[in-house]
Amino acid sequence: MSTAEEITANEWKPKHSPWLICLPTILAGFMFVLDETIANVALPHMAGTFSASREDSTWILTCYLVASGITVPTVDWFCKLLGRKNFFMLSLIIFTIASFCCGIADSLTTILIARGIQGFGGGGILPICQAVMLESFPKEKRGQAMAVFGLVVIIAPIIGPVVGGWITDNLNWPWIFFINIPIGFIALYLAKTFLEDPPYAKRQQNVKMDYWGFFFLITWIIALQIVLDKGNNADWFNATWICQLFTVSCISCVLFIISQVKNKESLIDLSIFKDRNYLIGTLVQVIMMAVLLASLAILPQFLQIMMGYSAYLSGLSIMPRGLGSLTATIICGVLSNKVDNRILLVIGLLLVGIAGFSLGFLNLDIASINIAIPNFIFGFGMGLSFIPVIALSVVTLSNNQMTNASGVQNLLKNIGGAIGTSLASTLISRFSQIHQSYLVDNLTPLNPVFTERLNAIWGALMQYTSVDMSNYMAQYSIYGSMIKQATLFGFMETFRICGLACFIVIPFIFLLKGISKSDEKA
Repeated sequence: MSTAEEITANEWKPKHSPWLICLPTILAGFMFVLDETIANVALPHMAGTFSASREDSTWILTCYLVASGITVPTVDWFCKLLGRKNFFMLSLIIFTIASFCCGIADSLTTILIARGIQGFGGGGILPICQAVMLESFPKEKRGQAMAVFGLVVIIAPIIGPVVGGWITDNLNWPWIFFINIPIGFIALYLAKTFLEDPPYAKRQQNVKMDYWGFFFLITWIIALQIVLDKGNNADWFNATWICQLFTVSCISCVLFIISQVKNKESLIDLSIFKDRNYLIGTLVQVIMMAVLLASLAILPQFLQIMMGYSAYLSGLSIMPRGLGSLTATIICGVLSNKVDNRILLVIGLLLVGIAGFSLGFLNLDIASINIAIPNFIFGFGMGLSFIPVIALSVVTLSNNQMTNASGVQNLLKNIGGAIGTSLASTLISRFSQIHQSYLVDNLTPLNPVFTERLNAIWGALMQYTSVDMSNYMAQYSIYGSMIKQATLFGFMETFRICGLACFIVIPFIFLLKGISKSDEKA
């Protein structure tokens, strides 16, 4: 784009109010992000409907993530080919129709195909949502815009399990997909009415397809997602097929980057990484997304496995996190133009780290308040972090770079979230094994505490069964308690690592350029 065209692009002003323009993108973005987690609690019900195993049913989640991950970085190219408004409306249509197909699916194969199409249609929604909100508002009001965007990226995945649990228990699992239909058509109507394309987002002529880049992208994302989803169950690199698939993913990633650098008609423009704010801001967001999704994955497991909560109650217990995020978005909207965004970001990361360590010192005798308070702090810190870092990461970019930058950023955040979720599961498993090896040394006749407890349980059981059987049952009971304590330690160590990760990225914040008065007026 020439200098004159850049000036014209940056001077572009929307015809409608920015809030009206953002209505369809916010609604669609919330619906898309909600669908990333709403199906989690319904997986056992789906597995029962399709007579599938629990492991096979997880492909319902994987297909959605893989398909959306492929679409995200190609958003800028599709916008050039079709025009951003047309592509957004097409994405909504595909997503809504695929949601209906998911609801009426009568086999595992059918719902996997439908979920793949749903992910492909929804993959472009979130990057366009972010780009539209950043472009439509003047720079001095971008903090308020990102506060609203924070409701989409933070609160939607938090309330997803709650909504999914309630719908599954009170209606049936297909309704978690059917509710997308009216929302999708409302968003489509609003998009047709209010959304408009700036000069740089209109349909362009002679747009060429980067076939090799697209092939390498598909291979990289599919292979990586399968490795991350199935690696823990397959014992990671002790499995030959995991090693082979990971090698394919790494080679495809390198070839994709090379193709994007050398090809003038590439799918994405990697030159945006020359911008220091964008590079550091994206890195911070990737780590934060890994922490967010990892904690959202393991906390319900902790509550259900260790505390005996139901799926709905475990989801409900995470609601204080949503309340904390909502509070933070309101505060960010008020303070974004009055306080240095880097200060808000550092405070937010500190709070998330503190909440992670707080969850890392729980035990099996806790009350609900012991879960609610750290969750509120966690959500408050995430809201206080995500909103400023998004604004800081793009403050030095021009408007015509926003769509491409949003697509690449969301791709890397998706990968970060997948890595975080997979790593959390692995850490729980490994730490549980380590602590089990330490604790089992105490289960010996030379330990008077063990002997006393064993005899007490043995004596109580002898009233109901034989001597040998009661002895076996007493030992099994103590061993089961030991396994439960080892698993508890595995969860606690993982929560602490989540908190530590937030502390580690804080020094990088001081390398970011702040939003100056000249930037606000630009």
